[in-house]
Amino acid sequence: MAGAAAKARPHRRELRSMSIELAALRIGFIGAGRVAQTLALAFDRANLNVAAFYNRGSDAAQRLGSRVPSARPMPHAQHVVDDCDVLFLTVSDDAILPVCRDLRWEPRHRVVHCSGATELTALDHAKSSGAVTGGFHPMQMFANPDVALEGLRGCTVGIEADPDFRRDLERLATSIGCEPLALPAGVRALYHASAYYVGPFLIALLKEGVELWKSFGASEADALRAMMPLLRGTVAAVLDGGLANGMGGCVARGDVGTILKHLEALDERFPSSGALYRELALRNVPLGIERGTLSAGRAAAIENLLLRTRTK
Repeated sequence: MAGAAAKARPHRRELRSMSIELAALRIGFIGAGRVAQTLALAFDRANLNVAAFYNRGSDAAQRLGSRVPSARPMPHAQHVVDDCDVLFLTVSDDAILPVCRDLRWEPRHRVVHCSGATELTALDHAKSSGAVTGGFHPMQMFANPDVALEGLRGCTVGIEADPDFRRDLERLATSIGCEPLALPAGVRALYHASAYYVGPFLIALLKEGVELWKSFGASEADALRAMMPLLRGTVAAVLDGGLANGMGGCVARGDVGTILKHLEALDERFPSSGALYRELALRNVPLGIERGTLSAGRAAAIENLLLRTRTK
């Protein structure tokens, strides 16, 4: 234990010196929506200087101002740029390039967008003025800033920048309890698309399940109450054993009869859900084989059933 504690001390000293360095920077936000509201408060709680922000609409601006009272609302985005060192462009993805292009930048600026899919070329106008640019994308749902804030600890932040600034952004992520992930150039769209499979698309799958429950009289709340333990158990199983070993169910068991019953029930009342079921079940087959519980013969029978009945 003493040896482990001794090894940890330099890391704690590094974090303390990092906090001092970051605290000297004036951080500004252009766009005061849910991402800005979450990050601004996270930075503020980490004793960083969130100095100013701008938003076209008053409602979001008031919400950010109430969360971080020390940050000054500005009447124009350029005023935030003039007042701050690190600028977060927390606007919609399509607005990043035109917003950046409409502002005057200096070499002292560090300009960051929080889009997962947008390449850093959207910030080229700032870069051409000598500013340093980067991407800082937390892999988190921002539907509710308070919920998102609680989920930041341990959250991965995809970071792209030149090496020196990348290290600064990595330390910024660490200061709010996140795990930095260095992204190579040109992969942002794929990286961002991957997050949808466990974010918005997962909600779409939950919606499919809820609709089936509603068909036999349950409410959305009833369905979600029943499904959440299963969802948590699924995640726990994957964390424990990996993707293939974490998967149970009729495909993994090779239970062709149960799959046929599912398809018949879905096709009779919910054909579109039956089509989605087939696509997902086909993706389960290789995992069942990898898990070692699905034989080649049973896998072929399941695939044949799913494909043979696909057009019905």
